[in-house]
Order: sequence, then C-alpha cells, then structure tokens
Amino acid sequence: MPESAATAVSRTPSGRLALANASEQIALGPLDGRYQSAVAPLVDYLSEAALNRDRVAVEVEWLIHLTSNNVLPGTTPLSAEQQEKLRAIVTEFDAASVKELAEIEAVTVHDVKAVEYYIGRRLPAIGIENLTALVHFGCTSEDINNLSYALGIKGAVESVWLPAARALVAQISTMARDNRDVPMLSRTHGQPATPTTLGKELAVTAHRLTRQLERISKTEYLGKINGATGTYAAHVAAVPSADWQSVGKGFVEGLGLTWNPLTTQIESHDWQAELYADIARFNRILHNVCTDIWSYISIGYFRQIPVAGATGSSTMPHKVNPIRFENAEANLEISNGLLDTLGATLVTSRWQRDLTDSSSQRNIGVAFGHSLLAISNVSKGLERLDVAEEVLAADLDQNWEVLGEAIQMVMRAEAIAGVEGMENPYERLKDLTRGQRVDGARMQEFVSGLGLSPEAQERLLALTPGLYTGIADALVDHLK
Repeated sequence: MPESAATAVSRTPSGRLALANASEQIALGPLDGRYQSAVAPLVDYLSEAALNRDRVAVEVEWLIHLTSNNVLPGTTPLSAEQQEKLRAIVTEFDAASVKELAEIEAVTVHDVKAVEYYIGRRLPAIGIENLTALVHFGCTSEDINNLSYALGIKGAVESVWLPAARALVAQISTMARDNRDVPMLSRTHGQPATPTTLGKELAVTAHRLTRQLERISKTEYLGKINGATGTYAAHVAAVPSADWQSVGKGFVEGLGLTWNPLTTQIESHDWQAELYADIARFNRILHNVCTDIWSYISIGYFRQIPVAGATGSSTMPHKVNPIRFENAEANLEISNGLLDTLGATLVTSRWQRDLTDSSSQRNIGVAFGHSLLAISNVSKGLERLDVAEEVLAADLDQNWEVLGEAIQMVMRAEAIAGVEGMENPYERLKDLTRGQRVDGARMQEFVSGLGLSPEAQERLLALTPGLYTGIADALVDHLK
C-alpha cells in the first residue's frame, strides 16, 4: 500500500529508511556508538559541550579577576555571594545550557560570541547587569579558546587518560613480577636466541611505557590572554594605567596553566604538539606490546581464557581469537594518525592567525578516545591470559643450540686464563649448531670433549636452555 502524506517517511535514494531521521540519535562514529561506554569519561573534558562549559568558566573567571584586582576604574570587587552565583553558571551548566548556547549561536554564527551573550543574560539575576560590558573585556576569541582547550586537555590527561594508562602499566608490571623467573626462549630476527624470562620481557615493556608516562605527566599546559595580535593593544587603549602583562600572567596562572608571554593572535600550540608526540610514542610502544602478545598467543605461550557464552569464530568452534589485542592495534593506529596530524598542523599558522587550528582541535577528543579505547582493550585482553609454562619449557628443550653462545664465551675466558686447546671457539660452535638442531646429549658430549678446566666443564654440563637466563629475573627489580 502506498504511503500517505501523513505517514510518509524519509528514505535514501536506494529506497532504504533514512536512519538519520530516527527518533533517537544514531552515532556516525564508533566512539559515540559501539564504544561509547569505554570513552565516556572524556566527554566531560573534550566534547563540544565541555569546550563550551570551559569557555563559560574562563569568561566568568576573567570577569572576577578584573573586578577583584580593580583593574578598571569604576569597578569594585564582587561580593562572595556574587562570585558564587557567577561560578554557579559553570557548575550548573547542563543539557539545557548546551541547547540555549546552540540557539544563540544560530543567530550569532559565532561560538565564543554566543558564550558572551549567554553569560550576559544571567548578570541581571546576580545584580551586576552594569558589568555586562566587562564580559569578554579586551579579549579576542582565541584568548578564550586557547585557555578553554588547555583546561579541557589538562583535565582529560590528568583525570582520565593518565590514570587509565598508569593502571595498564601497573597491570603489566604485576605480570612481570609474577613471571620474573619463568624461562622463555628469545627470538631475535624470528630465530631462536639466548633465553630470557617472560617477566623480564614484560618488564622491558612496562619500563618503556613508564618513561613516556613520566614525560606526559610533566606536560606544561600554556595559555595567553593578550588580545587580537598578542600586543595588549585594546587593553592599553582602554586602560593605559594597568599593568596588563601582570594581569594576564596572574589570570593564566590562576587557572593552573603556564603563561605564554609571546604569541600572535593564537597561543602557538607547541605544547600540544609536544604532548601529542609523547602520547603517540606511548601508543606505538603499546602497539608493539599488542603485536608481541598476539605472536606469543599464536605459538601457544599464552592461553586465552574463554569468556562464557562468547563466540570466537562464527564457523570454527575451537577458536578463541585475540580480538582485544587486534582491536587495540587498530585503535592505536587511528589515534596516532590523528595525533600526528594535530602535531603537524597546530604548530603552523599563517602570519598572525588562520583558522586551521579551529577545525583540527575539534578532533582532539577523537584522538584521545581511540587511545583510551585501546588501553581498555589491552587491559581486558591481559586479564584473559594464562601463561602456558609447559609450552615455554618444551620450546626451550627443543633448542639446545642456543647454548652455543655460552660455550664459546666460556672457551674464550678459558683461553685467556691459559687453558690450552681453546682455539677458534666461535667457529667450532658455528660448525656444531648453525642451521641444525642439537639436543642435550649431543651438546653435553661436545662440552665434555673440549678439554675445559674442571670447574668450567662442570658449570657448562649443568647448564640447560631453561637455566641460561643470566640475571633476567633480577632485572625486573628495576621496575618502579
């Protein structure tokens, strides 16, 4: 039956129902849809709504700062009650506020101007409508934006991303300590090599990640409030008697940021590029963790603990796929693609200002979101791993040739000590081991025929691939 005008629904050119007109909003991107729960904490810091709330906060604090310091003739400090009511504009910022701001912006076609008007509407109720002209005083939009982004990014890093990253590194560190003395065959260039311990290899990873977290934790979040081209020109024209550098510095530092004294219209964003490079480096190391763990799973070093009711493969019932690590790899790559682009784009601006940074910075939350999602997936993946120690032991027992390094090094030491018959140790071990498997009996037979000193021979005859791990277990103690 044909649809009547009253019941007609929107359809795409292919005849399908238009999902964009569904009664409930359908997300275009996976971070706001499928993976929303994993990245939800970032919404409070890096969403458009959070940006607007921070803009309101900066404008409010600027008004309070100007009046509290008697910067402008004719103003007096606000009462504690008036300051509290002003700050309530920020603390009570909600969905209705977001809607109202959008309605104002539809008229102004300018996001920061909408914030100025939004605050101005509320001053009469506080009894300070005479200060309407003081809202956004001396500011260009970028004065508000750079501080708002800095506050949002700082909050996202310190309250969401860093805690999640630190928890993951702590999880890896615990695994390293738990497996510090579990011997494991190394593979350099994909070939059997000097054994190590599983714990030591995990500790290497944790140590690398920790260094990056230490760099990130020391990030300086810069800000400025110096006008249209960074000269305080409008400020000085309006109030030449004020020490505007001191006023601006005090305000920026009062927000918990680092004052940048030399800028164009925009804060140069160099600190953002530095931060994103550090986070991208963390991501890349974590990506390496994923590929290594995936490879260890593939050769049986780790068993994956099945999740009750979960399907590994749609057609092969026996499979438990390492999807957490594969998902993390993809999200780390997407995150780094964005972080690298942001870092390259934000440090460049034509002359005193262009707007490329405006569009770029709206993707900061997406870059962080994919990284946070990856961290979550790696953590969940590690929780479902069980070390197959018998597989690691069997692998070592199949590769006695890795003791060739130890034997030829002992022969070198014996030669230096004056023991005869220790010539060409490397070449002799190469002839014995290169390109072929040597079992324990053959290796011990070879050692017994070398003519080593009794102490050296006894030491080598007691050595097995599983015992040839040096001080790997002790090295785990370097973890913080």
